[in-house]
Amino acid sequence: MNKLKIFGVVGVCWIMLAAVPLVKPGTSDHTDHDTVVNRGLAWLAAAQQNNGSWGAGSHDRQDVRDPGTVAGDPATTAFAGLALVRAGSNLHDGPYSNQVRRAADYLIAVVKASARNSPQITEIRGTQPQVKLGNNIDVALTAQFLSRILDEVKGDDLEFALRRSLQTCIEKLEMSQQGDGSWTQGGWAGVLQSAAAFNALERARVQGLDTDDQAFQKAKDYQRSNVNVASGSAPSIKTDAAAGVALYSIAGNQRATARDAKKAQDLVNRARKEGKLQSGTTVNKEVLQSLDLSEDEAEYLSEAYDKNQATQAQLKNESVLAGFGNNGGEEFLSYMMTSESLIITGGESWKDWDEDMQQRLSKIQNNNGSWSGHHCITSPVFCTSAALLTLTTDRDEGLLVKDD
Repeated sequence: MNKLKIFGVVGVCWIMLAAVPLVKPGTSDHTDHDTVVNRGLAWLAAAQQNNGSWGAGSHDRQDVRDPGTVAGDPATTAFAGLALVRAGSNLHDGPYSNQVRRAADYLIAVVKASARNSPQITEIRGTQPQVKLGNNIDVALTAQFLSRILDEVKGDDLEFALRRSLQTCIEKLEMSQQGDGSWTQGGWAGVLQSAAAFNALERARVQGLDTDDQAFQKAKDYQRSNVNVASGSAPSIKTDAAAGVALYSIAGNQRATARDAKKAQDLVNRARKEGKLQSGTTVNKEVLQSLDLSEDEAEYLSEAYDKNQATQAQLKNESVLAGFGNNGGEEFLSYMMTSESLIITGGESWKDWDEDMQQRLSKIQNNNGSWSGHHCITSPVFCTSAALLTLTTDRDEGLLVKDD
């Protein structure tokens, strides 16, 4: 019997919406953070397949939870690899360096074998990430993983192949972008695929890759457009590409506005310290213009700040955090993007959110160390990767705040 079957869930059941609700903070004792993370990492590493891949499984068989009985796919492999790297392993060092290297070899081979004029890197169709997020999710997550390990291959025999694969992924993302800045063949919650693609372009730019400035700006503006803020009222959230779930649009918007919101806040903070502004001065268009920004730039940054602040306030609403109503891979992915946004903007909001996530995720961890979804993306590999990336976001702070 395949030894990976120990990870399977006994019995077969189709998961319905009311299956297992999100656990609210404060309902049980907080489990030690390192223990939670280490158990998750050990499970994830053991779930890797012989060819270096991980798989989420088919959308048509969401009941299959055994990672040893599903086909590997690029999106899930890249996502799992990112989790291991963020937690402290790389191509050469760390307890799971062998798994990271094998994942890199697998993904480079997949990209190399893909058709140059195709927007995809794989012929595999119908995976849970593809159906729920979109067919471009393999390219977006693979690009993120390759960008993340790029610094580690300088002078390595893997450097040329990795750079070539990463550039290929960026070109594929740019060719599949739609006029409004989103991505083609979006799934059930296509806004999350577009958010992942934006993140991939941002990571590549930080690493100095050749990216199209217009494509990047369009991707950012698309995510920004999903939240509108009017003075004195709650933000208006567009959810037409988010399966009607505000959490998904909020997470994408937060991630896309984080750097600009941080820039606006830093400009005001610096001016306060220099005595150019009074201590209680808040961020707004007029204040930014007084700091020698053009009217357009001041408006753009202040708008990003307002949207980011408004969506942060929404995180205190449990009905928003519940997403579709119970845990799914889409919820875990949204939590991860919000964590990245808040580590960029910093402050008390990040500390409060991180404490909430530590408690929330520790309480819903499976006995074997994994996390599972209870709707849509049920894959324990995908969900475990997202949970680990959320729980260890602070370890990537230096990279997340790094300018392009």
